[in-house]
Amino acid sequence: MSRAGLAAVLAALAAAEGCGYAVGSGATRLPAGAGPVFVPPFENHTADAEAGALVAAALREELSRRGAAGGEGSSARIEGAVTRSSSSPLTPQGGTWRLVFEVQARLLVDGREAAQIRIRREVDYLGEVDAVATEGRRRLAIRRAANEAAREIVERLETP
Repeated sequence: MSRAGLAAVLAALAAAEGCGYAVGSGATRLPAGAGPVFVPPFENHTADAEAGALVAAALREELSRRGAAGGEGSSARIEGAVTRSSSSPLTPQGGTWRLVFEVQARLLVDGREAAQIRIRREVDYLGEVDAVATEGRRRLAIRRAANEAAREIVERLETP
């Protein structure tokens, strides 16, 4: 590596060091007493067999990123249900579809409800001539909706 290249790398590292970015636990931003949070499987009131499991897994991952994931013995837990997962074409030819995905969640701390949240996500996806390919895109849209819903649930539970 040339001296100029090395100098550029060192300058970038020095700039990044003072940028104010820090890795820390988001658990302190949750409501009082809601330290590590356990997420059991969500109920599923839809025809999509894995919708509840996808939301619960996405919530666990989101909490883990924030340092707030807990086990079954945690005093806080997020419970909920996927109440809607439906798709319909937006165009007469079925070229573009829209998935509507709704989730209800509640945060319990020491068995008492601390917060209740309802999330509605709409995700558009492209249809295909092949029904199997369209179904594959719909399933990807469900995963995206579950991830977005989980992120929004945690963000709404966090205190400023």
